[in-house]
Amino acid sequence: MKQDKSQQLFEKAKTLMPGGVNSPVRAFKSVGGTPVFMKKGKGAHIWDEDGNEYVDHCCSWGPLILGHANDEVETKIIETIKNGTSFGAPTALENELADLIISNHSYIEKIRFVSSGTEAVMSALRLARGVTGKSKIIKFDGCYHGHVDSLLVKAGSGLVTFGESTSAGVPAAFANETIVLPLNDEEAVKSCLENLHHEIAAIIIEPIPANNGLLIQSHKFLVHLRELCTQHNVLLIFDEVISGFRVGFEGAAGLYQIQPDIITFGKIIGGGMPVGAYGASHEIMNHISPLGPVYQAGTLSGNPVAMSAGIAQLTACLQPHFYQNLQHKTDHLVDGIKQHIHAKGYEITIYNIGSIFWFAFSDMAHLNRADQINSGKMSLFAKVYHYLLDNCVYFGPSGYEVGFVSAAHSEADIDKTIKTMCDAFDLVMG
Repeated sequence: MKQDKSQQLFEKAKTLMPGGVNSPVRAFKSVGGTPVFMKKGKGAHIWDEDGNEYVDHCCSWGPLILGHANDEVETKIIETIKNGTSFGAPTALENELADLIISNHSYIEKIRFVSSGTEAVMSALRLARGVTGKSKIIKFDGCYHGHVDSLLVKAGSGLVTFGESTSAGVPAAFANETIVLPLNDEEAVKSCLENLHHEIAAIIIEPIPANNGLLIQSHKFLVHLRELCTQHNVLLIFDEVISGFRVGFEGAAGLYQIQPDIITFGKIIGGGMPVGAYGASHEIMNHISPLGPVYQAGTLSGNPVAMSAGIAQLTACLQPHFYQNLQHKTDHLVDGIKQHIHAKGYEITIYNIGSIFWFAFSDMAHLNRADQINSGKMSLFAKVYHYLLDNCVYFGPSGYEVGFVSAAHSEADIDKTIKTMCDAFDLVMG
């Protein structure tokens, strides 16, 4: 496949930006080769600078649940941008998007818009600390919550381990405010809270961990978290930057019917524009400035163009049978691949929930912890990835990243992906 322009652009980019990219995973470090520079997208397809066309299952890492350049979203953005791009003042569009979400989401009563999922998580943590007057946070190994200083930590030895920074530039004092526990381990959480609840402000979790593989948690474990947090006066934060509006309009909270204290949003909420948000009850949200003492602000928060894109996309998500149709497409994709894997006897498992899917070189039916992922098999993913790329199917360039199905994927798109993935597995496993 010709990629001359991408190679030229990458060489130039490396002289301008660290690693030639503005987000690390785009650099193709884990799969090798040259990053593909994209030029345009429409529906479920994207085109690179060399004119190659791909079926896209990255979907901009999840936001594009309607596909690229959706007509309704595009029209709403253009209509809004003609009136200006930013005012630094309230607009009616903020009310409209907030009302659209709150009226159809029974797990939050008030919302605050920000500009990214990372900013939403950062603000939610500050809010939790401000509400409780406590400072420490529990997170889980295998959950990613954006590049927030205190959450860029990993587990050490033992079940209750204070965090060690995994990024230069994060002071040890920040990392020490975070306790890292293994996923799906009820006893570890119980023991930690019994001993340290007087210091712990919140537990934060991706209820559907999808940043380090797809580590689907048991319903029982998530219910247990809710019960323990209530018992010990600790807030429960659901990071739904990926799962929010993806597995249903009410996200994982609605899917599992669990009431978190705070929910963070991103990706789909912005219709492809940079938007994040966090929401909670009236009581908790009223701690935020200007009503309360927890300060948070942003020049582009509630940006009218971004609000309009979110309104158009979430309105489409509320149409009858939207999520059922998306589930049907995903089931078709996953079932087709599973049949081939089973027939060939390959040690590969594909996991999915809603319109999120992920495959691993493993025979574990329930892979739900980060330490169960066989990192030694990532070299096989790199081979699969480049076969898919060469045959015009695009995924995120990392074996730890999940794939997505959008409403724009046609049956022909799904069938092409099934065949190409099965051929890739035959090449790698044969």
